[in-house]
Amino acid sequence: MRVPLSWLREYVDLPAGETGRDVAERLVRAGLEVETVEQLGADLKGPLVVGEVLSIEELSGFKKPIRHCFVNVGGANGTGEPQEIVCGATNFAVGDKVVVVLPGAVLPGPFPISARKTYGHTSAGMICSARELGMGDDHNGIIVLPPEYEPGTDAIELLQLVDEVLDIAVTPDRGYCLSMRGVAREAATAYGLPLADPALLDVPPANSFGYLVKVDDPAGCDRFVARTVVGVDPNAKSPIWLQRRLQKAGIRPISLAVDITNYVMLEVGQPLHAYDKQRVDGPITVRRAAEGETLTTLDGVERKLAAEDLLICDNSGPIGLAGVMGGASTEILDPAAGPGTTEVIIEAAHFDPVSVARTAKRHKLPSEASKRFERGVDPEAARAAAQRAVDLLVLIAGGTAEAGVTDIAAPHPVRTITIAADLPDRVAGTAYGRETVTRRLQEIGCSVAGADVLEVTPPTWRPDLTDPYDLAEEVIRLEGYDNVPARMPNVPPGKGLTEAQRIHRRIGVALAGAGYVEVNNYPFLGEAAFEALGLEPDDRRRRTVKLVNPLNDEEPSLRTTLLPGLLGALRRNIGRGNTDLAIYETGTVFLPKDELSVAPRPAVDHRPSDEELAALDAALPDQPRRVAVALAGERLPSGWWGKGDQASWADAVEAARTVARAAGVELTVRQGQRAPWHPGRCAELVVAGTDRVVGHAGELHPRVVKALGLPARTAAMEVDIDLLTADGPQKVNGPAVSGFPVATQDVALIVDAAVPAAEVEAALRSGAGELLEAIRLFDVFTGEQVGEGKKSLAYALRFRAADRTLTADEATAAREAAVAEAVSRTGAVLRGA
Repeated sequence: MRVPLSWLREYVDLPAGETGRDVAERLVRAGLEVETVEQLGADLKGPLVVGEVLSIEELSGFKKPIRHCFVNVGGANGTGEPQEIVCGATNFAVGDKVVVVLPGAVLPGPFPISARKTYGHTSAGMICSARELGMGDDHNGIIVLPPEYEPGTDAIELLQLVDEVLDIAVTPDRGYCLSMRGVAREAATAYGLPLADPALLDVPPANSFGYLVKVDDPAGCDRFVARTVVGVDPNAKSPIWLQRRLQKAGIRPISLAVDITNYVMLEVGQPLHAYDKQRVDGPITVRRAAEGETLTTLDGVERKLAAEDLLICDNSGPIGLAGVMGGASTEILDPAAGPGTTEVIIEAAHFDPVSVARTAKRHKLPSEASKRFERGVDPEAARAAAQRAVDLLVLIAGGTAEAGVTDIAAPHPVRTITIAADLPDRVAGTAYGRETVTRRLQEIGCSVAGADVLEVTPPTWRPDLTDPYDLAEEVIRLEGYDNVPARMPNVPPGKGLTEAQRIHRRIGVALAGAGYVEVNNYPFLGEAAFEALGLEPDDRRRRTVKLVNPLNDEEPSLRTTLLPGLLGALRRNIGRGNTDLAIYETGTVFLPKDELSVAPRPAVDHRPSDEELAALDAALPDQPRRVAVALAGERLPSGWWGKGDQASWADAVEAARTVARAAGVELTVRQGQRAPWHPGRCAELVVAGTDRVVGHAGELHPRVVKALGLPARTAAMEVDIDLLTADGPQKVNGPAVSGFPVATQDVALIVDAAVPAAEVEAALRSGAGELLEAIRLFDVFTGEQVGEGKKSLAYALRFRAADRTLTADEATAAREAAVAEAVSRTGAVLRGA
């Protein structure tokens, strides 16, 4: 809503020194969103005067029309002689009154004016168009003024070129502020000044002589006021003051009748429509559309109507979309195109906001009227708005208001809200007091009765006030949000983090400490992601939970694995030049249950029952927590110190061990096979001592790498945290530091190539006993020396006692026991034996 400050002052006697920014600051404190304060004519400087065209000479020989004019500007040029001006516009004639800017003036831009030689003549000034004066975008011709203005009259004041305009972003709950009346009410309250309400008019009561109107759908139209003006001068033009106010408010002047309806809409907030009475066939009827009906609206488009559309009709059929746009068959006629309109019917009605909103959206036809009806219009303003339009038509167009007044009104129950007088105090955490609460509610138009408990009746222009907390908000905003004290809430002590939250945090800290960077991706994917990962058609990960309203039609499902999002982030970073990457993500995946159930739709007026909550939970998919990593490029960077290490499947496996250690769980790694990993470089991750598979790690399949545009040998890992910790919370102990020395023994064992290293390691651990502190595989060797189909595994065994220094015999005995167990369980042969 654009609010000219000069117009606002008509309804509120603002202090003389108040600028637009001062008013904007007050309105912002009252809760309105003032986006900008536009300074009209800030760089405009006179002389800018009314001129009378004395003569016109058409110059020939040029590519466009050029006219050499002499214009009477009175004494504004200091000599009283006619002013010589060259002009390219052709929409004026000798005797017309025009706007002339003289040398020394500055037009908006800024654009200084001086006398200059052009087209063989001296042009001492300009004859101005609306766009050159900053009045609008119309540049089709210069401004032709009414004949009553004398040459030399100051045009800056005449055209109201200097003003300030507040541009207010009106929120949906503040529909009343889409009018000067509404904004003026807020300004009056903000300044503590009286309001000159433009809707307080003497309106004659309804009678039987008014134009016949029938409302067949009182739910869609609960008020319809009709007034008639006859004897209207079809050639009457909108006066300059009316045109300028419309222009400043952002509406283009069209014709007198239309301009008056737009003006009253801006002034009072009630949309109006003007019909040519002579083109209306019979009584006006308000009804819903019938199947197959059409309507040609004022924009010249023929529209196919829906059964929900609320229509204004006569005997010929639809003549308007109620609250949206009128029809072309009854529009006010332009006298330039034939006989003009001399009899006008003014419609001021109140339509159902939902109906208007749906009709405007269905026909893609937003209008100034529909914007107001959607947000709520004061039904009691219809009579005053119609009277105001009638008065202006009589005053400007010389018409006569007929005595008949049509006013059809459906009964409206009185809305009363009960509110505790101290509710605003409790909401804001400060003390306003009952008197302040009562005064503020009365300032917004409410009637208030009661003491400790108030019975409040909201005004008809505030349909958004439906709840005690709405009233509390009004009191708080008018008292000033900046006056609400900042106080910390009293939060009851909690129980701290849950065990699951602690494990989640420990995993994140451990991975970050290992050099991984956390990323967060959208939990959506589509079939293309599964194809890129090479998943089989019967892979359970292809069974997804699909969204009814996805953000992206190509990704309509919730993820069943973290890898698509994680590998997508890896690809985007590599595409931007980050080639050495180690990233991780933790989050939930969504796995549909085998037996699907439909969730009930609980009511909104009470808490769902335990049975309803259980049914809602049962309809939800399983949402286990996962952690995944992805690596590419160098894990350890190259530099002057030498060549770095390339990230590999071993790093992905170690990331899984890092996660397990953070959760207090030990993993056993064995060979696995699962898409999207390379079948020969995929590790299956198993909780030690069980057969519970919790994830996989390794190098991605070459086809997956190619499909996703990733570097060769890209590695990844994914672990189910819930499965990993299924045995309950594990105690995580810090490493024990012993004061006794360690005894290191190396052992190399030859086994069949098919024997997993993890199985050999488990046998060594079992045989070594409690003196074994750590075991590490440091070499794998194959070749002729060990024989075909064999491999050599070399381990470093660390032995230490907690209470003494081990002897060489004790360490050797523990080593031999470990080797014996490995030989017994895996068929290993001690290398070199």
